[in-house]
Amino acid sequence: DIDVDFEHERREEVIQYIYEKYGRDRAALAATVITFRTKSALREVGKVFGIPTDKIDRLSIHSRWREKEIFSPDGDEELKNIGLSTGQLAIQLWLDLADQLIGFPRHLSQHVGGFVIARNTLSDLVPVENAAMPARTVIQWEKDDLEALGLLKIDILALGMLSMLRRSLNYLSQMTGKTWRLSDIPAEDPRVYEMIQRGDTVGVFQIESRAQMSMLPRLKPANYYDLVIQIAIVRPGPIQGDMVHPYLARRNGLEQVSYANDEIKAVLERTLGVPIFQEQVMQLAMVAAGFSAGEADNLRRSMAAWKRRGGLDKFEHKLIQGMTDNGYPIEFAEQIFRQIRGFGEYGFPESHSASFALLAYASSWFKCYYPEVFVCALLNSQPMGFYAPGQLIYDARRHGVNILPADIRHSDEDNQLVKTLAEQPDSSLDKYPSCSANSIPDKLSVRLGLRQTKGLSKKSMALIIELRRKLYEQGKLITAEDLQNHRFPQHDLRALAAANALKEISGHRHQAVWDITKLTTGVGDDLLQNNYKKDVSPLLRKPSIGEEVVKDYQSTGFSLQSHPLALLRESFQSLGYLDSSQCWQARDGSYVGCAGLVVGRQRPGTASGVVFVSLEDEYGILNVIVWPAIAEKYRQALLCSRLLLVKGQLQVQQGVLHLIAGYLADCSHYLNDLPVVSRDFH
Repeated sequence: DIDVDFEHERREEVIQYIYEKYGRDRAALAATVITFRTKSALREVGKVFGIPTDKIDRLSIHSRWREKEIFSPDGDEELKNIGLSTGQLAIQLWLDLADQLIGFPRHLSQHVGGFVIARNTLSDLVPVENAAMPARTVIQWEKDDLEALGLLKIDILALGMLSMLRRSLNYLSQMTGKTWRLSDIPAEDPRVYEMIQRGDTVGVFQIESRAQMSMLPRLKPANYYDLVIQIAIVRPGPIQGDMVHPYLARRNGLEQVSYANDEIKAVLERTLGVPIFQEQVMQLAMVAAGFSAGEADNLRRSMAAWKRRGGLDKFEHKLIQGMTDNGYPIEFAEQIFRQIRGFGEYGFPESHSASFALLAYASSWFKCYYPEVFVCALLNSQPMGFYAPGQLIYDARRHGVNILPADIRHSDEDNQLVKTLAEQPDSSLDKYPSCSANSIPDKLSVRLGLRQTKGLSKKSMALIIELRRKLYEQGKLITAEDLQNHRFPQHDLRALAAANALKEISGHRHQAVWDITKLTTGVGDDLLQNNYKKDVSPLLRKPSIGEEVVKDYQSTGFSLQSHPLALLRESFQSLGYLDSSQCWQARDGSYVGCAGLVVGRQRPGTASGVVFVSLEDEYGILNVIVWPAIAEKYRQALLCSRLLLVKGQLQVQQGVLHLIAGYLADCSHYLNDLPVVSRDFH
């Protein structure tokens, strides 16, 4: 099995190159079996029993975080809250059958990029069919079947960060007049590692998640190999194998590092006696238990598949017996096997982590020294990463980057770096000051592109840019009438007006909506037909800041004018609730209340039912820990809130802050129609 990462926007080029080079008779993508999950099981079985779609959707929200059964013994109460009851036979059958269906095969799909390339005709070896996508061929078997047959699979994978870094290097080359390559980025820069150690890594490759940002101030990576370990250690495997805390204790001098002998030391010295990588497990099996290289590779394969197919237990006796025969204590042998089992299918190869660490450092360097280049390239490479464009933009502004709104007179399809004399935002409130001190001659701003406007078609974006160019050559500026004269689709014109992309033409959002409505429907002429001046427009009220923010979120998912929590801050302060910056000034163990937009929920399989929630306010993101009992008690608020109030105990340790929830309340009514999208990870 070979994995190769390519830019996510160019992977299709590679796929078609393979088909062209080897022919579709010799190359095909592997299949993958899609199984029923909670939501799909509820939906498909619900259709059979005629359950209304709105009931299915509401039940899916309540059920999606359960690991085993759709409902616990107290599920009747939850059903009543959405207007259902298990007393009805159809409802009971629906839930029972949906429970049974979870995990069953649903349909066959194509693997994300797993290719099999044959020397001769592929259909002589495996069954092949045309994919639903044009110009693609798919094998009807999944990767485990192919592995059982001994067929080589090459994974052509997509990596958004490669697209982002290519753009960043291009922007930097254009701005400085010097050609920049990845190898030109200065290595081991102390200021970059200082930024990483603070956990100031929103948008940075591999170390931007909540778990990674919480680990960074504890592990404090100070060089490249520290980054290699950082990326690998925050994985389910090392966590389940109880490797994280021993490593941190040894790294911080709280626990002595010891080795059974020099052979073990040679394998584990670089990770302070704790096996973190797959390669180390294989080396241990060979050095301590007498495995051959082939047996060690079979162990690796079993580790990768035991969660699905089992097979790891057959190595337990051989490993433990081999270690004890070689003079190792039984306790040591059993501990090593527990760690191997903990890896499961989540063990991370050192080679992968080493490659990812290079990209993590490169993206950190751009964030540190060229934050405007960093965020512009990130936005143009979406979708990718943990954060929505709004969170990336807010983080950039807190780091001193000036963001200019999308406007049809200035914006291209993509976001742009532009020279501007506009004042830079005040970043004095930012807990993580930017370390930008770059060599770009002029300070740059980021002009948002038309792509950030919801509902605007790519065709209309291209037409706007071409029309604007032609008018500019004639010494003219584009107007709303120009758009109408060129017969732009009405829904695209309304999308531009709603996003305030016509502000420079019309003055404000209300006037823009009126102008577009008048042009597309003629309603204005009818309303003003008895007026003595036909060219007079009505004097429309300028939107309030609250109205602007709501419309911004509806049309782009964020607002450059204000954060919603800034508008509500006075109300929350009067109730004694803190903002995220004030939490950093509070004492460890303090009981506080905080409110924020729910921008992320996560319940890792290794967290024993604990839910982690990310709350965003005008000063940053606050991480909340919700223990299982609290999650069950306040399930409705936890899963359905757009604006969540949390009361609980602050935990401030080693530069990491968490709020341990004791009470949750849904405050979404404060937001009215403002939409908030949470990125939820299971």
